Amino acid sequence: MKILFLSRWFPYPPSNGSKLRIYNLLRALKSNHEVTLLSFSDQTQSESEALEVLSICSDLHIVPWREYNPKSVRARLGFLSLKPRSIVDTFSPEMAEKISTLLKDRRYDLVIASQLSMAAYYPYFKNTPSIFEELEIGLTLPDMYPQMGYKDYLRRKITWVKLRHYLAKLFNFFQAITVVSDKEAEQVSQYFPGRQKVVVIPNCLNVDDYKKVHVKPIPGRLIFTGSFRYPVNYEAMQWFVGRVFPLILQKIPSAHLIITGDHADLPLPSNQQITLAGHVDDVRPLLASSMVAVAPLWSGGGTRLKILESLALGIPVVSTSKGAEGLEVVHGKNVLLADDPLGFAESAVRILEDPGLRDRLSEEGGRLVREKYSFEVMSKSFEVLLQSFNSL
Repeated sequence: MKILFLSRWFPYPPSNGSKLRIYNLLRALKSNHEVTLLSFSDQTQSESEALEVLSICSDLHIVPWREYNPKSVRARLGFLSLKPRSIVDTFSPEMAEKISTLLKDRRYDLVIASQLSMAAYYPYFKNTPSIFEELEIGLTLPDMYPQMGYKDYLRRKITWVKLRHYLAKLFNFFQAITVVSDKEAEQVSQYFPGRQKVVVIPNCLNVDDYKKVHVKPIPGRLIFTGSFRYPVNYEAMQWFVGRVFPLILQKIPSAHLIITGDHADLPLPSNQQITLAGHVDDVRPLLASSMVAVAPLWSGGGTRLKILESLALGIPVVSTSKGAEGLEVVHGKNVLLADDPLGFAESAVRILEDPGLRDRLSEEGGRLVREKYSFEVMSKSFEVLLQSFNSL
């Protein structure tokens, strides 16, 4: 099958969850299909990065990404549009023209549009069978953000009504929609009953990529991975640093927290026991050097690749229930879950002080990833979906 894959993210290096999913999906498609990648990028790619992607794709085209600016003229005019403001502001005539040109010059059997940013270009490929890959409505549902005030809730509610109307129209142009968990599938069925085929394709990891990492954990080290440009992550760290980490330091004064990802110059309570590591292309060595990975998330949707990466490296995870939502984890077996500051702190301290517990969680967490979230499992699921297009 000849596939045109549209991506908001240039997938290499796979330095965030979206890139990692896209990169693994492209690797899965390589086995049986000929894939052209048309990708946005927010920076100039090195030759080695481009060659890495070309090793899993037959052709590659890159278009500069326009970052969403809610104060721009286009974004302000978006208030008058039936489309979400972010879609209006980030629209790229160059991307639209490139899609049209590729479809005109070559015959593609299928278009895969990754995430809403690319699905929004449906007018330019609507005559070709297509998949809306990785719909995440959980990120926009107002009820998914319990910590917000009334004004923020009202604003998000209005945004959701507009987005819901837009998605209802957009879905008509896709033969299938993929989501990462049963929870997301339930949400799509709830808000868009009777819509196109919704298929659960879980996030996955190539376990072999994590077996190659050999780093000795540093006593007392905890880690959180995630850019603060994603508000969910900043909210999580505000809660953890302000209310949980002080309780951990009372029990283990030498404990140290590393936070990776772009911190966007957003403030956190000052603490000498915290290191802001910033963006790293490969987070695996830092994860492997830690004794506990924390996922104190309170909002958002999808499933957390940050948790799966930690488990694949044998690093025990402490998460809120929301943070682990969508993953088939079991409290006390392969992760520890806690939704209050004291419980979260005590869980982290238990792992830091109890080698036996740490070993058990490490073993069971690794088994979960191999059995439920491996590259092989995802590849088979996606291939079954693609086979359904042979009859179109």
